[in-house]
Amino acid sequence: MKLILVRHGQSQWNLENRFTGWKDVDITETGKEEARIAALKIKDENIDIAFTSMLIRAQHTLHIIQDVCGWQNIEVVMNQALNERCYGDLEGLNKAETAKKFGDAQVYIWRRSYDVAPPGGESLKDTYNRVIPYFNSIILPKLSENRNVLIVAHGNSLRSLVMYLEHLSPAEINTREIGTCVPLYYEFNKEEIQNLISGNTNKDSLSA
Repeated sequence: MKLILVRHGQSQWNLENRFTGWKDVDITETGKEEARIAALKIKDENIDIAFTSMLIRAQHTLHIIQDVCGWQNIEVVMNQALNERCYGDLEGLNKAETAKKFGDAQVYIWRRSYDVAPPGGESLKDTYNRVIPYFNSIILPKLSENRNVLIVAHGNSLRSLVMYLEHLSPAEINTREIGTCVPLYYEFNKEEIQNLISGNTNKDSLSA
Protein backbone atom coordinates (compact mmCIF):
# COMPACT_ATOMS: atom_id res chain seq x y z
CA MET A 1 0.00 0.00 0.00
CA LYS A 2 1.26 3.46 -0.88
CA LEU A 3 0.67 6.84 0.67
CA ILE A 4 1.70 9.88 -1.37
CA LEU A 5 1.77 13.36 0.15
CA VAL A 6 1.77 16.52 -1.98
CA ARG A 7 1.84 20.11 -0.75
CA HIS A 8 -0.24 22.49 -2.87
CA GLY A 9 1.37 24.60 -5.57
CA GLN A 10 2.51 28.16 -4.99
CA SER A 11 -0.37 30.32 -3.77
CA GLN A 12 -0.84 34.03 -4.37
CA TRP A 13 0.15 34.76 -0.78
CA ASN A 14 3.17 32.47 -1.02
CA LEU A 15 4.22 34.71 -3.89
CA GLU A 16 3.55 37.84 -1.83
CA ASN A 17 5.36 36.42 1.23
CA ARG A 18 2.26 36.69 3.41
CA PHE A 19 1.04 34.47 6.24
CA THR A 20 -1.84 32.49 4.75
CA GLY A 21 -3.09 29.90 7.22
CA TRP A 22 -6.85 29.39 6.89
CA LYS A 23 -7.36 32.27 4.45
CA ASP A 24 -8.74 30.81 1.24
CA VAL A 25 -6.19 31.94 -1.34
CA ASP A 26 -5.88 30.23 -4.74
CA ILE A 27 -2.72 29.09 -6.52
CA THR A 28 -0.79 31.17 -9.04
CA GLU A 29 0.10 30.28 -12.62
CA THR A 30 3.40 29.01 -11.23
CA GLY A 31 1.44 26.92 -8.73
CA LYS A 32 -0.61 25.42 -11.55
CA GLU A 33 2.55 24.46 -13.42
CA GLU A 34 4.02 22.96 -10.22
CA ALA A 35 0.87 20.85 -9.89
CA ARG A 36 1.21 19.62 -13.47
CA ILE A 37 4.85 18.67 -12.87
CA ALA A 38 3.92 16.83 -9.68
CA ALA A 39 1.21 14.97 -11.57
CA LEU A 40 3.69 13.76 -14.17
CA LYS A 41 5.87 12.37 -11.37
CA ILE A 42 3.08 10.27 -9.89
CA LYS A 43 0.87 9.51 -12.92
CA ASP A 44 2.04 5.89 -13.12
CA GLU A 45 0.81 5.20 -9.59
CA ASN A 46 -2.49 3.45 -9.01
CA ILE A 47 -4.31 5.84 -6.68
CA ASP A 48 -7.61 4.65 -5.23
CA ILE A 49 -8.68 7.59 -3.07
CA ALA A 50 -7.54 11.16 -2.44
CA PHE A 51 -7.85 13.41 0.59
CA THR A 52 -7.53 17.17 0.72
CA SER A 53 -8.38 20.16 2.90
CA MET A 54 -11.25 22.63 2.72
CA LEU A 55 -8.98 25.29 1.19
CA ILE A 56 -9.04 26.11 -2.53
CA ARG A 57 -5.26 26.06 -3.05
CA ALA A 58 -5.08 22.39 -2.07
CA GLN A 59 -8.28 21.46 -3.89
CA HIS A 60 -7.18 23.24 -7.10
CA THR A 61 -3.82 21.45 -6.97
CA LEU A 62 -5.58 18.11 -6.57
CA HIS A 63 -7.92 18.85 -9.49
CA ILE A 64 -4.96 19.55 -11.76
CA ILE A 65 -3.27 16.34 -10.67
CA GLN A 66 -6.48 14.42 -11.36
CA ASP A 67 -6.82 15.94 -14.82
CA VAL A 68 -3.21 15.24 -15.82
CA CYS A 69 -3.24 11.70 -14.43
CA GLY A 70 -6.73 10.77 -15.63
CA TRP A 71 -7.96 10.22 -12.09
CA GLN A 72 -11.18 12.19 -12.41
CA ASN A 73 -13.27 9.28 -11.11
CA ILE A 74 -11.38 8.49 -7.92
CA GLU A 75 -13.08 9.20 -4.61
CA VAL A 76 -12.10 12.57 -3.11
CA VAL A 77 -12.61 13.37 0.58
CA MET A 78 -12.29 16.94 1.88
CA ASN A 79 -11.92 17.76 5.55
CA GLN A 80 -10.75 20.79 7.52
CA ALA A 81 -8.59 18.53 9.70
CA LEU A 82 -6.10 18.71 6.81
CA ASN A 83 -6.20 22.52 6.61
CA GLU A 84 -3.04 24.54 6.97
CA ARG A 85 -2.01 25.65 10.44
CA CYS A 86 -4.03 28.70 11.49
CA TYR A 87 -1.80 31.76 11.90
CA GLY A 88 -4.48 33.79 13.66
CA ASP A 89 -3.72 37.51 13.86
CA LEU A 90 -0.76 37.11 11.50
CA GLU A 91 -2.84 35.94 8.55
CA GLY A 92 -2.55 38.34 5.64
CA LEU A 93 0.53 40.09 7.03
CA ASN A 94 3.76 40.27 5.08
CA LYS A 95 6.35 38.05 6.75
CA ALA A 96 9.24 40.48 6.34
CA GLU A 97 7.21 43.41 7.68
CA THR A 98 6.01 41.27 10.59
CA ALA A 99 9.63 40.44 11.44
CA LYS A 100 10.47 44.16 11.46
CA LYS A 101 7.55 44.87 13.80
CA PHE A 102 7.97 42.00 16.27
CA GLY A 103 11.60 41.03 15.68
CA ASP A 104 13.14 38.14 13.77
CA ALA A 105 13.46 36.02 16.91
CA GLN A 106 9.79 36.28 17.85
CA VAL A 107 8.57 35.54 14.34
CA TYR A 108 10.92 32.56 14.13
CA ILE A 109 9.43 31.22 17.37
CA TRP A 110 5.91 31.63 16.03
CA ARG A 111 6.81 29.94 12.75
CA ARG A 112 9.13 27.19 13.88
CA SER A 113 8.61 26.29 17.53
CA TYR A 114 6.54 23.17 18.10
CA ASP A 115 4.26 24.34 20.89
CA VAL A 116 4.15 28.16 20.72
CA ALA A 117 1.21 29.59 18.78
CA PRO A 118 1.03 33.03 17.16
CA PRO A 119 -1.64 35.35 18.62
CA GLY A 120 -5.06 33.86 17.92
CA GLY A 121 -3.58 30.95 15.96
CA GLU A 122 -2.33 27.39 16.24
CA SER A 123 1.03 25.94 17.14
CA LEU A 124 2.38 23.02 15.13
CA LYS A 125 1.41 20.87 18.13
CA ASP A 126 -2.19 22.06 17.78
CA THR A 127 -2.11 21.20 14.08
CA TYR A 128 -0.62 17.78 14.84
CA ASN A 129 -3.40 17.15 17.35
CA ARG A 130 -6.08 17.52 14.67
CA VAL A 131 -4.24 15.95 11.72
CA ILE A 132 -3.11 12.72 13.37
CA PRO A 133 -6.45 11.64 14.87
CA TYR A 134 -8.04 12.22 11.46
CA PHE A 135 -5.29 10.22 9.76
CA ASN A 136 -5.66 7.34 12.20
CA SER A 137 -9.47 7.22 12.16
CA ILE A 138 -10.24 7.98 8.51
CA ILE A 139 -7.17 7.59 6.25
CA LEU A 140 -5.33 4.68 7.85
CA PRO A 141 -8.33 2.33 7.48
CA LYS A 142 -8.24 2.98 3.73
CA LEU A 143 -4.61 1.87 3.62
CA SER A 144 -5.55 -1.23 5.63
CA GLU A 145 -8.04 -2.06 2.87
CA ASN A 146 -5.13 -2.23 0.38
CA ARG A 147 -6.03 1.13 -1.11
CA ASN A 148 -3.35 3.53 -2.34
CA VAL A 149 -3.90 7.01 -0.91
CA LEU A 150 -2.99 10.50 -2.13
CA ILE A 151 -3.12 13.44 0.28
CA VAL A 152 -2.89 16.97 -1.15
CA ALA A 153 -2.64 19.43 1.70
CA HIS A 154 -0.39 22.10 3.23
CA GLY A 155 3.11 22.63 4.56
CA ASN A 156 2.26 22.34 8.26
CA SER A 157 -0.50 19.76 8.08
CA LEU A 158 1.88 17.57 6.07
CA ARG A 159 4.79 18.33 8.43
CA SER A 160 2.58 17.03 11.24
CA LEU A 161 1.96 13.82 9.34
CA VAL A 162 5.64 13.42 8.43
CA MET A 163 6.52 13.93 12.09
CA TYR A 164 4.14 11.12 13.04
CA LEU A 165 5.12 8.67 10.31
CA GLU A 166 8.86 9.18 10.68
CA HIS A 167 8.81 9.51 14.48
CA LEU A 168 10.59 12.85 14.42
CA SER A 169 11.21 14.96 17.50
CA PRO A 170 10.04 18.59 17.73
CA ALA A 171 13.62 19.68 17.03
CA GLU A 172 13.84 17.43 13.97
CA ILE A 173 10.53 18.55 12.47
CA ASN A 174 11.42 22.22 12.98
CA THR A 175 14.13 21.91 10.33
CA ARG A 176 12.05 19.83 7.91
CA GLU A 177 10.81 21.65 4.84
CA ILE A 178 7.95 20.44 2.66
CA GLY A 179 8.43 21.80 -0.84
CA THR A 180 5.48 22.85 -2.98
CA CYS A 181 4.33 19.99 -5.19
CA VAL A 182 7.24 17.69 -4.31
CA PRO A 183 5.66 14.24 -3.82
CA LEU A 184 6.62 12.30 -0.69
CA TYR A 185 6.20 8.53 -0.86
CA TYR A 186 5.51 6.08 1.95
CA GLU A 187 5.06 2.38 1.27
CA PHE A 188 3.64 -0.07 3.81
CA ASN A 189 3.14 -3.79 4.05
CA LYS A 190 0.28 -5.36 6.02
CA GLU A 191 2.38 -5.75 9.16
CA GLU A 192 3.41 -2.10 9.09
CA ILE A 193 -0.19 -1.01 8.68
CA GLN A 194 -1.23 -3.20 11.58
CA ASN A 195 1.56 -1.74 13.70
CA LEU A 196 0.28 1.76 12.97
CA ILE A 197 -3.25 0.70 13.81
CA SER A 198 -2.20 -0.92 17.06
CA GLY A 199 0.05 2.00 18.00
CA ASN A 200 3.08 -0.25 18.36
CA THR A 201 5.08 1.11 15.45
CA ASN A 202 8.78 1.50 16.12
CA LYS A 203 11.12 3.86 14.30
CA ASP A 204 12.31 1.24 11.84
CA SER A 205 8.94 -0.31 11.02
CA LEU A 206 8.15 1.62 7.86
CA SER A 207 10.04 2.76 4.83
CA ALA A 208 9.91 6.24 3.34
